[in-house]
Amino acid sequence: MRMKHPIAALWTAISLVLFSSAAPSQDLPAPLVKKSPVENPQRVLFVGSSIMYYAGALQTHTHRMAAADTPPLNLRPGFTSVHITTGALHHYPLEHYLKPGNLDKKEPFQVVVLGGNFRDGMTDAGRAKYRQTVIEFDALIKNNGGRTALYWLPPHGKPGGPIPPAELARRLQEMTLSVGNEVGAFIIPVGLAFQDAYRQRPGIKLQMGYDDYHPTLAGQYLASSVVYASLYDRSPAGNPYDYFGALDKDTKEFVQKVAYETVRKFYGR
Repeated sequence: MRMKHPIAALWTAISLVLFSSAAPSQDLPAPLVKKSPVENPQRVLFVGSSIMYYAGALQTHTHRMAAADTPPLNLRPGFTSVHITTGALHHYPLEHYLKPGNLDKKEPFQVVVLGGNFRDGMTDAGRAKYRQTVIEFDALIKNNGGRTALYWLPPHGKPGGPIPPAELARRLQEMTLSVGNEVGAFIIPVGLAFQDAYRQRPGIKLQMGYDDYHPTLAGQYLASSVVYASLYDRSPAGNPYDYFGALDKDTKEFVQKVAYETVRKFYGR
């Protein structure tokens, strides 16, 4: 096959090398909350930017994995997802979302997964705003009978950006772990799983080449596997769901394995 864009391909390869070096800092604290705050939550709200709805959508893959598992879990009626493209976490009117009836849910959400945007981690001001928002949102969620989960974001993989991928990975990790432990939130280690996958298989495409950030199908499947393993303490390994044949068997089995290994390591299960 003729390579139409050799320069783009070269930058993609460089980005994978840089991203794969983004090892988690060893001096950061472990998560204080090591298991799902609600056993088998049925009513889950996902809040975040386009990274969470791209390539088939995080909540869609997660509930389809649950339905395909043995024994199956019927999660779809309780899953809700709201997104603002490029939106930072503080842009969301969470109080409105949490009020029963406003998102066509009669009962309160049991778990609210807060994603945000990787740009939250790029500056000191952004990280401070993220912390303030998480603290405010966590209080709202608890007051409405739910529990908070933080979606640990992967960074972009573009080497020409204002912050190298390895450094941004470190900042996002520190930002998420610190405020998550501060408020007692459940941290879902998606960013760590991306790092592990890139280290184990540097050539895998988990992010779209046009921006090295939005997930490919493999990347979104990996993220969903981490969410499923984290919230429901079930291994995604061996799950037959493959987005109706769209994800090849080798890639599916690899990201399932990485997701489960990452979750077990992160929580010490």
